[in-house]
Amino acid sequence: METQIKESLISLLAGIKAADGTTIAAEMVKLDDYLARGRGVLHPQLVHFLENRSYAKAVMFLGGESDIPVGVCGGRAGRGGPTGAGAGGVTTGGVGSGNGGVGRSGGR
Repeated sequence: METQIKESLISLLAGIKAADGTTIAAEMVKLDDYLARGRGVLHPQLVHFLENRSYAKAVMFLGGESDIPVGVCGGRAGRGGPTGAGAGGVTTGGVGSGNGGVGRSGGR
């Protein structure tokens, strides 16, 4: 399932870059479905990124990166442990929670 999630994330980010609303909507529906079906088997960090619509961070995580920036939640980095001091919460292309990109607003 992680392969399909990564493919969907890449397509979503490309759709955002191209301002393609149809692709954005379709990929977000797919990602929500993958999350609903895989919540119990996916890595908790990946679940966190998908729940918070931190899609660029999810791609980084699936790519094995260990220096994923800490966001406003103060969470830890990907599989490699905590990030260094001063790491910002800005994600590629403005996608993620709380930084003006695609995402939910309001309380969760």
